[in-house]
Amino acid sequence: MLRRLRLAVLAASVIAASAGCVSTHDADHAAGTGAAPAASTPRPPSRSPSPASTGCTVAGQLGRWSLERRAAQLVVVPAEEDDVLSVRALVAKGVGGIILFGSGAPPALPANLAALQRSAPRGLPALVMADEEGGGVQRLANLAGSLPWPRTMAATLTVAQTRALAERVARGLRAAGVTMDLAPVLDLSDGPGPDAAHPDGARSFSISATITTAYGLAFAQGMLQGGVIPVVKHFPGLGEASYNSDFGPSSDPPLPVLKAAALRPFQTAVTAGVPAVMVGNVSVPGLTGGLPASLSTAAITGLLRQQLGFRGLVLTDSLSARAVQDAGYRVPQAAAHAIGAGADMVMFDSSDPGATTRAIIAGITGAVRAHRMPVSRLDDAVQHVLAAKHVSLCP
Repeated sequence: MLRRLRLAVLAASVIAASAGCVSTHDADHAAGTGAAPAASTPRPPSRSPSPASTGCTVAGQLGRWSLERRAAQLVVVPAEEDDVLSVRALVAKGVGGIILFGSGAPPALPANLAALQRSAPRGLPALVMADEEGGGVQRLANLAGSLPWPRTMAATLTVAQTRALAERVARGLRAAGVTMDLAPVLDLSDGPGPDAAHPDGARSFSISATITTAYGLAFAQGMLQGGVIPVVKHFPGLGEASYNSDFGPSSDPPLPVLKAAALRPFQTAVTAGVPAVMVGNVSVPGLTGGLPASLSTAAITGLLRQQLGFRGLVLTDSLSARAVQDAGYRVPQAAAHAIGAGADMVMFDSSDPGATTRAIIAGITGAVRAHRMPVSRLDDAVQHVLAAKHVSLCP
């Protein structure tokens, strides 16, 4: 399984690179609002000078960007499927991604997403994200094909069938313009839900770490083979959470209990090379000091990065969650805190995404200017975002 997933990661890198890899020349003009270049095969290495020979470094290239431009890459803005062009101005300003909401994608969505990407700064396409988990959590089933609940997949399908089904849906997502799936869920649960009290329920493959790992990684591999980036969630696990953090404060069992089972699928996924992890808004006694994990340096930098060894893209769950609000953070404050703690991209929900995005960017840049966050942390986050997009700032 692990060998196959690593090979799938490589295959997905080739697929994504052929659609989005850009040169330094493109990135130098990324602050503009010209049309994004058409998909093309990257130049053969023999025809491009090495960064060492050109003196180009990613740090040097990012140093030419304003703080605001860098911070914008860390923001994921919400958009309704039937009104995605409403965030066109934000994409033109260089936000890093959009997340689609809705449950019945209109036939015009692929064309509208293509138009949206043409608005993006040259060489910097936005990641287009959807929650395509299966069952009652699907955004584009009518365009990309339907998936059963994860619990049903594990009960009725083989691992190979799950991988093949995920690949088929991924190809449909990619054809529609979606490049990232906020799935699979690696939480362990056999309880009721999802509902206000129970965040997982049928969203979880199983209460068994072994079953969840096998089916979750098969799902992730299928997504990769279909050209879509999977995001495993909700680290460090919501299966035993005291409440649904969308609706109020929620706590996990203590860290030693999580290590016995809930963390095992995430550890295996990291070892297998999954490209992205979403951190949940649950607090963990003995780890997060009462903070949601999405705001916790101990959870993101300490546990996920340093102990588990994850080197990919870290996203937060929605910072509009009640658990974050009740911890005393408005979305812009939470976003700056999350980036400082080690996250790379922040998500939220808002009736006015433009105003919220501007406030988030101001919060992140203000933290850097006030020396509450080192600029190296900002640049590290930007580099993770660009890596996920297969954007190279050096030829």
